[in-house]
Amino acid sequence: MSHPVSERTGATQRPGRQNPLPPVLPGLGLCAIAVVIALTVNHFVPAVSALLIAIVIGMLLRNLTPVHPVFEPGLAFSAKKLLRLGVVLLGLQLVVGDILGLGAGVIVVVIAIVVGGIVSTLLLGKLFGIGFTQRLLIACGFSICGAAAVAAVDGVVEPDDDEEVVTAIALVVLFGTLMIPLVPLAAGAMGLGTLDAGLWAGGSIHEVAQVVAAGGIIGGGALGVAVIVKLARVLMLAPVMAVISAVQRRQSAGTGGKRPPIMPLFVAGFIVMVVLRSTGIVPEIVVDAASVVQNALLSAAMFALGAGVKIRNLVKVGPKPFALAACSTLVVAGIALGGVMLVA
Repeated sequence: MSHPVSERTGATQRPGRQNPLPPVLPGLGLCAIAVVIALTVNHFVPAVSALLIAIVIGMLLRNLTPVHPVFEPGLAFSAKKLLRLGVVLLGLQLVVGDILGLGAGVIVVVIAIVVGGIVSTLLLGKLFGIGFTQRLLIACGFSICGAAAVAAVDGVVEPDDDEEVVTAIALVVLFGTLMIPLVPLAAGAMGLGTLDAGLWAGGSIHEVAQVVAAGGIIGGGALGVAVIVKLARVLMLAPVMAVISAVQRRQSAGTGGKRPPIMPLFVAGFIVMVVLRSTGIVPEIVVDAASVVQNALLSAAMFALGAGVKIRNLVKVGPKPFALAACSTLVVAGIALGGVMLVA
């Protein structure tokens, strides 16, 4: 009697015997290799985000060579579970006391940046004829904290098309990188002081790493204030995701579809991490280690997302998302600059 043959691998298996290894391991191993490459390149070229490197590696892998089905479970696990865990650990980088130290005026400006940026981008995207999920991903990515915000929205709305997520992340990287030299140059041309320029950089640039780069270019005390303002925008991630989840629940109730939780578990985890860090009980060595792990987890998720995208499908998105990204960048930067002028 012949043994059954696996359709996927062609290997002979004994009746009743299952593979003892979890199916996610091959894909996780592939993600680990990509993360090591991304973090190594980022170490030697800090201006290039590890997340960008990882997503590019994933897209190259998918489009230049066949990806064996054995890797797919691990890739899917990384694109969802590891991504959400990375967002949770992001909360350990926030100290509420530092943000409150900015003063009521700056906090109001931060809220205006996030709310105004999201609402404006959603409305402009509707005028451009862009689907709701795509414009929501762009709106939150550009208004809150870049790729991490895109990832958080992805975890709440769970879009059917991964190309929408990759497009939003690619636009965050492109326009945020352009802002690194443009904000210091524009601040100098307008005669902004060092601290005001730092406030503007933190309020207008998309990714934390991009804000650090711009603050370093401005010099003086700009870097510290820029990072704190940016982290204040990151803190807005939790309430915005809670609102999106509530809207999703109401819409699902009307259609009879699956209702998302009142607050996604990873958002609750993010809040818990913020509270823990703000109490001062978490040692700095743990915070530093968590930062490295968070970067690795998000890089693994970006690689997995990139590995799910075919470039020929990405090209089909056309110029509209790029136009919306440009408009969103201008709106967020404009609100931030207006706020700086008011509180200066």
